[in-house]
Amino acid sequence: NFTYCPATGLAKGKERSEFAGWAFPFPGVFLTGEFISEDEESEIVELMDRDDWKPSQSGRKKQDYGPKVNFKKQRLKAGSFTGLPSFSEKIVAQMKACSVLGGFLPVEQCNLDYMPERGSAIDPHFDDWWLWGERLVSLNLLSKTVLSMSCDSEDSIQLFPTFSKENGELSPPGSFTQTSVCKNSGEEGIGCILSPRLVPSKEVTVAIHLPRRSLVVLYGDARYKWKHAIHRKHIEHRRICVTFRELSAEFSTGGRHEELGKELLEIALSFQGRPV
Repeated sequence: NFTYCPATGLAKGKERSEFAGWAFPFPGVFLTGEFISEDEESEIVELMDRDDWKPSQSGRKKQDYGPKVNFKKQRLKAGSFTGLPSFSEKIVAQMKACSVLGGFLPVEQCNLDYMPERGSAIDPHFDDWWLWGERLVSLNLLSKTVLSMSCDSEDSIQLFPTFSKENGELSPPGSFTQTSVCKNSGEEGIGCILSPRLVPSKEVTVAIHLPRRSLVVLYGDARYKWKHAIHRKHIEHRRICVTFRELSAEFSTGGRHEELGKELLEIALSFQGRPV
């Protein structure tokens, strides 16, 4: 019932919904379009399709490039991991130009293949945070889709009015207190400040529209407070999602498992890998 606006960082209530004309800040999303060219996309998908796609859950197929992990027992080892694929070296290099990806060193890559004929989808979930770090990076290939964000928190979200009566323009972040005419005031023309509105977090869903060849990064609240999902209705054609994950603090410099983290990063960034 809300749509994320990359230009303002706001989640805006959809038109003709009960939240039309209302918005709230939605931090923790970085979205950039045309991250790679059409030719690069074609080449990457062709190289992926030379390897087998393994069946996954909910009508998806996958290719994993990463260490062997037991999340329940919190155990990790290199296993048969030989690194990220060679075609990802250029992608990872291009990420350095993104403001939110300073120092991003991916240790795992997961390719997911979605097809409408298979009813492909992924349920609302958090990515693990024992092993994976702050930033989740995904490259959206072959077709557009929608990343659906939802929240199980018992908290409430404070909505703010986004349109002024005078000019109908969207308010920039930080200037929500627009003066307008109270419809229910006893005297026509009396100005008032529209009060913020509280709504339970569980009643809010936010759609992040991902264009073809776009790159999206989730971090902060969008990573740890909001679950993300892809619904079947948003898979119209074949779609490939390439997700890169970095190590958590526990496996990074100064962490309890720093040495294992170094070993895995060295393997990952050799870019000599095949799907495990």
